[in-house]
Amino acid sequence: MSGKAYLIYSDDYLSYRLAEDHPLNPQRYALTVELMKIAEVLKDDEIIPPRPATLKELYLVHDPAYVEAVMKLSKNPENVNGSRFGLGSEDNPVFFGMHEAAALVVGGSAKGAEMIYEGEADHVFNIAGGLHHALRDTASGFCIYNDLAVAIAKFREKGFKVAYVDLDAHHGDGVQWLFYSDPGVLTISIHETGRYLFPGTGSITELGEGAAYGTKINIPLEPYTEDDSWLWALEEIVPELIRKFDPDILVTQHGCDSHRFDPLTHLANTTLAFQESAKLLHDLAHEVCGGRWLAGGGGGYDYWRVVPRAWTIVWAEMTGRS
Repeated sequence: MSGKAYLIYSDDYLSYRLAEDHPLNPQRYALTVELMKIAEVLKDDEIIPPRPATLKELYLVHDPAYVEAVMKLSKNPENVNGSRFGLGSEDNPVFFGMHEAAALVVGGSAKGAEMIYEGEADHVFNIAGGLHHALRDTASGFCIYNDLAVAIAKFREKGFKVAYVDLDAHHGDGVQWLFYSDPGVLTISIHETGRYLFPGTGSITELGEGAAYGTKINIPLEPYTEDDSWLWALEEIVPELIRKFDPDILVTQHGCDSHRFDPLTHLANTTLAFQESAKLLHDLAHEVCGGRWLAGGGGGYDYWRVVPRAWTIVWAEMTGRS
């Protein structure tokens, strides 16, 4: 089963270049689109360019003072002391044009959300999206703004219940904390245990607060977990939770740094895990959410061997061309 699907992409995404030697290499986006075309799973009329996020959209999840600091540093890295905002570190270096580059990624996911709730699309994949570590007033883990959190906030403004599933090897902390007290957002993160990997959070005791208690779920896994165990954990937990929560929208993050070749993590998946998880989530989107499914990319630091293959697999499943 498939639906009307679109890929959010523009070569302007290549401007999200934190530093020349930074592990997050935006060339992975261009390589992914190139592979999709070579594999004949992507048509030109399915590519939708992103637009910059508005300040109003950024303020849905980010402190205006933080956004202002990013904008000032974007023009002149000496303008503001960025350290109080998590900027200027090795993970999150300041670079010229960073506000514009990050706002474009957010705008891509915001546009995808609009296409879905306006009925223009069933499925949307923003391959540069999935920047899940950014917090309300802090950059974190290569993430300046939290694009999927903005998209979720837009869905919530329309009254939709949202289920968010994060497949990245790193805990989806930013999205979890931004909606920690919102009972209308279910977050599920399957990741390498924070005992060994950034950001150090994502334990099974992080369950939400107030009326949202029980809507924040974490599945921490030991290093060297392979496909069979990773998929077993996903299949045993995710479908039942989503069916019981009964969301209107499914939002997913497809970080592929759980692959055994990834240089920053310690999980041991192959591309089989990405294929099977995409199929499971696709089926759930149709079964529970009327097909409404917004997906983002995320982590993945073997940028030429793993990332293009992983995200081409996700897109092929999304379009029924796998």
